[in-house]
Amino acid sequence: MEQVILVNELDEVIGQMEKMEAHLKGELHRAFSIFIFNSKGEMLLQQRALKKYHSGGLWTNACCSHPRPMETTLEAANRRLKEEMGFSTDLTKAFDFMYKVQFSNSLFENEFDHVFVGYYDGKVEINVDEVESYAFRTLEIIDLRIQQHPNYFTEWFLIAYPKLKEWLVLEHK
Repeated sequence: MEQVILVNELDEVIGQMEKMEAHLKGELHRAFSIFIFNSKGEMLLQQRALKKYHSGGLWTNACCSHPRPMETTLEAANRRLKEEMGFSTDLTKAFDFMYKVQFSNSLFENEFDHVFVGYYDGKVEINVDEVESYAFRTLEIIDLRIQQHPNYFTEWFLIAYPKLKEWLVLEHK
């Protein structure tokens, strides 16, 4: 059984719990989101596999998951990026945010989310158990798609994406 790390609002570890139990109870747990850009400035989006336990078929950032107990968040981010998208690249910590949302199947995401950014121009080899499809898109196209069809995107992407754009502006000043 996969375990997640339970944390408080300061991201201090307070325990661990089986992943689905944490999502059923809505317990705050540690997570990460990875945003990848290519040299053209396009963002890598993934469409979640249709059979995922929530948000199947929705578009989101390159990779999201949870660190395991005794694994750093950066180690987990590197592991899952390779497992889901088939590549590795240097990742930089950008920012953290917390969010809580309940899905139609009664599961919750209640996460203290660590956001990482990386750059990559090589081959993407998706894990079809995790990812339905992927695409590189400009921020302008993503902005337009969000305005036209916000329901095509995951809840956490809609929260993290504007924060990421703010971070990019500050980072490149």
